[in-house]
Amino acid sequence: MAAAFGWGVLAASSLVIGAVVALLFRIKLPAIGLIMGFGAGVLISAVAFDLVEEAAQKSTGRGWVIAGLFAGCAVFFLGDKLIDHYGGSERKDPTGGQESGSPLSIVLGTVLDGIPESMVIGLTIFEGGAVGAAYLAAVFISNLPESISATSGLLAGGWKKSRVLWLWIGIAVVSAVASLAGYSLFQDSSPGVVAFVLAFAGGAILTMLANTMMPEAFEHGGKLVGIMVTLGFAVAFTIHLLD
Repeated sequence: MAAAFGWGVLAASSLVIGAVVALLFRIKLPAIGLIMGFGAGVLISAVAFDLVEEAAQKSTGRGWVIAGLFAGCAVFFLGDKLIDHYGGSERKDPTGGQESGSPLSIVLGTVLDGIPESMVIGLTIFEGGAVGAAYLAAVFISNLPESISATSGLLAGGWKKSRVLWLWIGIAVVSAVASLAGYSLFQDSSPGVVAFVLAFAGGAILTMLANTMMPEAFEHGGKLVGIMVTLGFAVAFTIHLLD
């Protein structure tokens, strides 16, 4: 259990690191867009090779995997819509769109983005006795552009630096708790249920990428984002092959 929490803290620590970078340095919008594109590519690779592929290997049939993908998509979509309604729609906007939103909704939206990937960390530790280096690296790397972008937007929207920093520290702790939950909640589960959970996280992450992260990346980074997405995918895939 301690390992699950510790690895969850490590993966989520990049949220705080990204926030500190954005607090100390002014990063131009095109650069933020390109960084977000790289992070999106990393996550796409993680979904393909560390979540869905693993889920398919765990399950004796494909029903659990398909059900998990669509369940994760539906839960994220509905949760995201609800958070948007209450003012959290601009949580990844680096230009300061958060200023008109609800602080609580922005926090909840960011937590919603990170919980599925964090739970998988704990689950993989329980399943294999150790966390996969490729998936851990993917989560760590992808967290950086998310927090850099959101922090830049929060600062532009008038948030105090200390408030922003404590926000990310709190979200990192929640992510670590989600990793612990992933370890604890599925210890007596069948391979089909484990496959469902892995695919669920994959569906939620894919929906997040399409609805929030990649649109912001393209808006600010332009067509070069396509190159960065491919580069991020290639880097994460290489780590997967070496794991």
